Order: sequence, then structure tokens, then C-alpha cells
Amino acid sequence: MIPGGGEWTATLTVRSTGPEFAGWLEQALRPEASREVPRARAEIRRTEGGVVEVAIVARDVGALRAALNTYLGWIHLSVATVRAARPELSSESPEP
Repeated sequence: MIPGGGEWTATLTVRSTGPEFAGWLEQALRPEASREVPRARAEIRRTEGGVVEVAIVARDVGALRAALNTYLGWIHLSVATVRAARPELSSESPEP
């Protein structure tokens, strides 16, 4: 919790071994970040070296838990989809 801010935060970090997979994952998650998750908001960032981060800010711990579960599900689905659609990227993908 941020002191005095009344918000709860978490960052999910997904590391892959290649930038192409990270790009696909970022593209898959970006529309989800614009959706409204009750009492929470998220920002998607891609950093160097095939890393995608999902920064979540929530009003309360229950909303943070729900948002984490939601984004973890979307990440898992996105990884599985890219693996199925582009098997050649499987060596770049993180473990589910």
C-alpha cells in the first residue's frame, strides 16, 4: 500500500528470451489494459530484452487480488495462443 495514498499496487513481470515474443504479448495485453477492471487500473510496458510489465493500481486489496487474477489469466491465455499460432517462438516464450 502506498503510504497516505490509499492505493494498493503490484507489478507483474513476464520475461521472454526474445523481443518478438514480448511484442506479441504486449499487443495481446494492451486492449485488456484499456478495459475497466472494477476498482483497478493497469499500465502495460515493454522494456528492453523481451520483458513485458503489467503495473496494477487498485483501490483496495480485494480489487488488487481480482485484478492480479484477471491479468494472470490473460497472460496465460496470451502465451498459450502465441505458442499455438507461432510455434517457432516457443523458445522465446516464458514458462506458463
